[in-house]
Amino acid sequence: MTQPPRFERMPIDSREPLVGFAEIRVLIAVAALIGTAIAGFPYGGAMAVTLAALVLPWSLAVLAVTRRSVDAGLSTWIVAGDIAVLAVLQGIEPEIYGAVHFMALFLVAAHAHFQGQQRALLGGVLAPAVLIPVTIATDVPLADDVVAAYEALFAVATVSVAVVVGALRTAESSGRLRARALSRRTIDTEAEVRRRLSEAIHDGPIQELSSVELMLASAEQAFARGDLEQGQHALSEARSLTRHNVTFLRDEIVELGPHAFEELSLEQAIADCIETWQRRYGFTVKTDIAAEGLPPDVAGALFRVTQEAVTNAGKHAEAQHVTVRVRRARDGVTLEVSDDGGGFGGIDPLGPSEPGHIGLESMRERAEMLGGRLAIQSGDRGTRVRVSIPL
Repeated sequence: MTQPPRFERMPIDSREPLVGFAEIRVLIAVAALIGTAIAGFPYGGAMAVTLAALVLPWSLAVLAVTRRSVDAGLSTWIVAGDIAVLAVLQGIEPEIYGAVHFMALFLVAAHAHFQGQQRALLGGVLAPAVLIPVTIATDVPLADDVVAAYEALFAVATVSVAVVVGALRTAESSGRLRARALSRRTIDTEAEVRRRLSEAIHDGPIQELSSVELMLASAEQAFARGDLEQGQHALSEARSLTRHNVTFLRDEIVELGPHAFEELSLEQAIADCIETWQRRYGFTVKTDIAAEGLPPDVAGALFRVTQEAVTNAGKHAEAQHVTVRVRRARDGVTLEVSDDGGGFGGIDPLGPSEPGHIGLESMRERAEMLGGRLAIQSGDRGTRVRVSIPL
């Protein structure tokens, strides 16, 4: 799973939400200033002066900075500046204690959304750390025990909202990063498959089929001369090359994925690979497959999972025996690939603390794309990969 580096901000696809947040802050400042004017400039006009001389200019400055640069608009100094402005407001007029604290919660939540889980804690901790001392130092029109209870609740609420909103933002961004990584892998893999296939066809079937054409022409000429032995020899060579290329092209069709299984069954596709697997990895492969009539996309996904699991058993687990079982039931199909290799060394191969296993992630993604599940049991005596897909 792709995780953002610690204490780095979350990626933002568009600057518009951040600019919109800055514009809302300006509107709030203007609305507060208009409200104090309508109320006849209460508190001796001190609040109106603070709004006009500090809050509104600060909000306009943040808007200008955000429009110019997303990175600047996400600076932690803006978070600190917001809390400082609220502290000044409450210090000048303690009676707006409630409004200041509500505004602090709003700003902490909004900053947590844009900053992510780690940096969100800055606002969540800074707000009570700054505003609670201001409350203690000023004459808030509430009983001391009520103020203490409110401030304790305020501290818990700001930290909690920062953690929750930041965690949601981090989870959303991590999912987006995984999706981007998968898209990049898909594009790169498709390009590599096209390149490899074009080279393989050019260097293999095209060259050899040209030779087949020459052999058939040679056989035709030999038969015309009455040289039956030469003509049959040329036909035999042409037939041998043709069989070779049919096998080659069939293997390439299997490698192309699910569309191949409109022509081949899963059992046949796996059977065609057994000799290659045994020769390449030096183990024995046994199959027990009873799954006729699978949809091509399901058969293709199960074949890819089988390929990956068998490859892992050969490359990493040093297995001696591998067994592939497929069973189809009324409501689904199950694939199990088990081996007697060394396993994953006591770790959970699909755990969140084990990122980077692209092969395992691809197996899980193939299963989940079809509404299924991937489970891996691993130990000193071997590994079992199990995929269940509903039908």
